[in-house]
Amino acid sequence: MAEAAAVVAHQFDDAEQQRDSVSLGMWLFLIQEIMFFGGLFLGYTVYRYKYSEAFRIGSNELELAWGGINTVVLIFSSLTMALAVHAAQLGKRKAIVAWLLATILLGSVFLGIKGIEYTHKFEHHLVPGPGFHYEGSHARQVQLFFSFYFVMTGMHALHMVIGVGLLAVLVWMAQAGKFDSAYYSPVEMTGLYWHFVDIVWIFLFPLLYLLGRDR
Repeated sequence: MAEAAAVVAHQFDDAEQQRDSVSLGMWLFLIQEIMFFGGLFLGYTVYRYKYSEAFRIGSNELELAWGGINTVVLIFSSLTMALAVHAAQLGKRKAIVAWLLATILLGSVFLGIKGIEYTHKFEHHLVPGPGFHYEGSHARQVQLFFSFYFVMTGMHALHMVIGVGLLAVLVWMAQAGKFDSAYYSPVEMTGLYWHFVDIVWIFLFPLLYLLGRDR
């Protein structure tokens, strides 16, 4: 209990109160994140219903293989993140570092693949704006689809970048011996954030890549 007391901030009475407050704060943060992404999903759904043919055409311009690979990558990253939290609960420093590094690697793979996808869109002039060019029908509505695509996947990628940064800090803290079985809240809360980001992609993938797809 001496180790636990040493990491209790002065505004809290004990470690349990601090843990409850941190958990509440993270859940409140995730609720507002759900509202943010929920607004994007709602807007996408409305316009998908209104311009179903154009959004179907846009969906067929996405690389299904890359999206599928990224889905698998994130599912495995959720597993490695859960194992990092479990190792933290047991106070296993080396295991914490190993699983956090594995999660960082998988997150980086996801971002790399997303970068490849974005590059392809630039090369084919499918980025909304003055340079957008699509010769098929419903060009303006197809551009709207890609506007949603870049905003939704771009915001998701930004959350991934933030998550990787947080994981890197946790690796440094774990190596410095900051965590043990009595104190591991930063790992646990970052795990909640990471799982949330993964879940967002689980919804993005079918909406953008699969719904109404011809091939």
